[in-house]
Formats: sequence, C-alpha cells, structure tokens
Amino acid sequence: MGLFGKKRTPLLGIDISSTAVKLLELKGQDGRYRVESYAVEPLPANAVVEKNIANLEAVGETIKSAVKRSQTKLRNAALAVPGSSAISKTIVMPADLGDEEMEAQIQLQADQYVPYPLEEVNLDFQVLGASEDNPGTVDVLLVASRAENVEVRVDACQAAGLTAKVVDVESYATENAFPLLASALPGGGRGQTVAVVDVGATMTMLTVLEDHRIVYTREQVFGGRQLTEEIMRRYGLSFEEAGRAKRQGGLPDSYEDEVLEPFQEAMAQQITRSLQFFFGASQHNSVDAIILAGGCAAIAGMDELVQERAGAPTHVGNPFASMAVSSRISAQRLNQDAPAMLVACGLAMRSYE
Repeated sequence: MGLFGKKRTPLLGIDISSTAVKLLELKGQDGRYRVESYAVEPLPANAVVEKNIANLEAVGETIKSAVKRSQTKLRNAALAVPGSSAISKTIVMPADLGDEEMEAQIQLQADQYVPYPLEEVNLDFQVLGASEDNPGTVDVLLVASRAENVEVRVDACQAAGLTAKVVDVESYATENAFPLLASALPGGGRGQTVAVVDVGATMTMLTVLEDHRIVYTREQVFGGRQLTEEIMRRYGLSFEEAGRAKRQGGLPDSYEDEVLEPFQEAMAQQITRSLQFFFGASQHNSVDAIILAGGCAAIAGMDELVQERAGAPTHVGNPFASMAVSSRISAQRLNQDAPAMLVACGLAMRSYE
C-alpha cells in the first residue's frame, strides 16, 4: 500500500494516539460537511507507546469498540503514521511526465532521499504544482515510511474488521483539516504563517503552515499524561481515577493552584520553546496566529496563557465549528472532544478530495 493511498468514498478517519482511538465519519457535499458519527475510545495502558503500536491485539479491540460505539456502517478507513515515522522531501521533476513515467522516475531516484533499503519502505508521491524557480518542472512531494510502521496500523484495522484504504501522515492530515480551522482567522489564514500546536497525552506536535501549506513540523515528548501522573502522585489515585478526576472534577480546592497552574505554565513554555526552534530554522521571528489542538487545548484559559507567553493571537481549534451534526450525536460532547479530533478529521476528509 502506498502511503497516501488512492481516494475512495466514503472513509472513516481513524487516529490512533498514545491513549485513545479517535474515529470520525463525515458526510460531504458542495464543500460542506456533516458529522455522521464519531467515537473516542480509551486504549489500555502501554498499548501504544509514543505513537508506536506495542500491543496490536489491544489496538484492534479498541478500534472495534470505537466502531461499535459510533454505530457507523462504514468499513473502509484512512489511518496515519506519526510525522516522526515518515520522511518527506520535495523534489523537482519534468512537468511533461505522465503518472506512470513519473512513478518510474521517482522509484529510480528514491534511494537518494530514503535512508533505508527501498524494499523495506512504503513510499508515495503527490504533485504539488509548477516549480517557481524552474520553468517546465513541477514540485513533487515524496513521502516514505518504513513498511512496518504502515503494516502494523493496517493489521490493527483489519483485526477490527475494517479495511485500510489510505495511510497518510499525521502532519498532512492536520494540513488537510487546516482550512476548517483557518475560517476563524482574518482572511481565512491566507498569506499568513500559522502554528498549529497539537498537545496530546504524551506527544506535542507543532505544524507551521504558510498560506495553508506545511513549512515546518516538530514532535516532542510532552503531554497531558504528565498532569494525570501529578494528580495520581499528589492525591494517591490510580491512573484511571486521576484521568477521570481530571476530566470530570471533584479534586481538592488546592488542585488549581498546586497542580493545574504549574502544568499550564509548563505547557506554555513547551509551546514557546517549540516556536523558538522554528524561528531558529527559518526566516521567521514570529507567527501570525497559534491554534491549539489536542486534548490539552480544552483546558480553560490555556489559549489566553499561550497568547500572553508567545505574543501571538491564540485560538482553540474546533474543526466542527461550521459543520452540521447528526441528531444522534451529543453536540456538547463533540464540542468538548473537537480539539483532539483534528487528525481524525483530516483523515475523514480524504473521502472527498
């Protein structure tokens, strides 16, 4: 299977994160979408470690539970590998090549860009458009990942009774969903440099987009699990109890001052540090906006704190803000889960490209 895969309709977007499987079904028409079904199903501890599947059977069972909970009838899916498991390179090719000729040329040249034996990787390409500097050529995005990273996700999907039709990369799924977030920005984010910061349970992914195109990505180990573990330590709770208390409340009055606020400060610091890495690697010394995504984005006041620390307008990302929602879905729950559904949303949108 190629990494991007061929488009099929319709597809379930399935995001396998470190702590949960997030599943989404969209119905699209005339550029507008409706949420048909969705589910967020927690994974057993250590089934996925830093986005690497460690327990295939457990992940397959969790996907199966998510399908059942969502009540979807779809059986084809789009999945994603983490950005850290993929190699991306923009190469220049003659514009007059047909698809088959281009594929043959890329296969011949791929070993220049991929540091693994080609028989051990899945690779795919996408024509981005005419090259600015070289008339008669096109820019082509080449993406490769070790076959084992792709196959373990395909196998987990298969164990749940689904067929993986597309395997994407998380950062490109984010780029795919970005127009839904950009509608909240002045001018729809066109001509702007926007940082999307997805803070999950164990990993934080920074994706910087310039005029809706990815120009920089970075992953680092930091996430909401650190807050859960501090609640466990401070209040003598199990991991499950701490996670539940974090979401539903019921912790002592000292929780906000002693535990939550230090975590928020640490998260804001991680975000500003990530942005400094971007500034150091580019011509930029600022961004026009920051969009917070991932489960930690939903922490009350987090957007204001990041805006203050990073000095850029900051919004909580909700890809469903302008979507209709099926009557069988709790709009309130979807709204709470929305910042964490960004990758799943970008994958589900592959149905309608």
